[in-house]
Amino acid sequence: MIAAATVAGALLAAPGHAQGFYVSGTVGAAMQSDSDNSGATSADFLTGNGGALPAGTPIASGTSVGWETEFDNGMSYSAAVGYRYSPSFRGEVQLAMSKADVDTHKNVMLGGGSIDALDAGALTGSADTLGVTVADVVADGRGDTKTTAIFVNGYYDFANDSGFTPYVGAGIGYAKTDVTFKPSGVGIIDDDDNGLAYQVMAGATYSFNERWDVFGQYTYRSVEDGKYKVDLFPANLEVENKSNLIEVGVRYKF
Repeated sequence: MIAAATVAGALLAAPGHAQGFYVSGTVGAAMQSDSDNSGATSADFLTGNGGALPAGTPIASGTSVGWETEFDNGMSYSAAVGYRYSPSFRGEVQLAMSKADVDTHKNVMLGGGSIDALDAGALTGSADTLGVTVADVVADGRGDTKTTAIFVNGYYDFANDSGFTPYVGAGIGYAKTDVTFKPSGVGIIDDDDNGLAYQVMAGATYSFNERWDVFGQYTYRSVEDGKYKVDLFPANLEVENKSNLIEVGVRYKF
């Protein structure tokens, strides 16, 4: 955040040229990558009735736990303020947001073995079986992941005499990710974490006139794995956060 503020100050302090400063905004489709969630129990606990796993089976602290999560396609939005230093180089500070709903969870593991076939009562602490397997409960995804990030980006524009200008870019920043996993209405995770993030971009700009541009852009964005508290039983889980974005935007040059 400090680095972003420093760069923003530098941008605003740059010499004022008629077409140097710009603001932009984008909207796009966010294709959230599947997450291989992994972690461990944070305290000893006793299972509920899992059918093949008797109620009261002890699970030691530090036992590995995890599952896979698949996401539906979501949406992304961003706003940026920047400065063009030359026909080829520009920099900006960007606020970016994205959201993707959970499609499904699968392959629930505990202590290195699958517990998909156990009755879901094993994890809910129920003394009685619930008549539905762990796999069936988590298959009904529900929940989402939301990411809000601030980036400092740099771009290289392949300047030419046509109206279209291809470009590439890269950025580094800091992100907050909110994770909600609630399969079949059972609250498993509702937590947030912060971490470093980076992104790389490629796209093309079309200039309507000296003030207005439109552009299309592909972005690969990666956020440092966050650690989230599991509410259903004592555990912490790392959730991956990587996405591919297809965006369209407008840019106004001052």
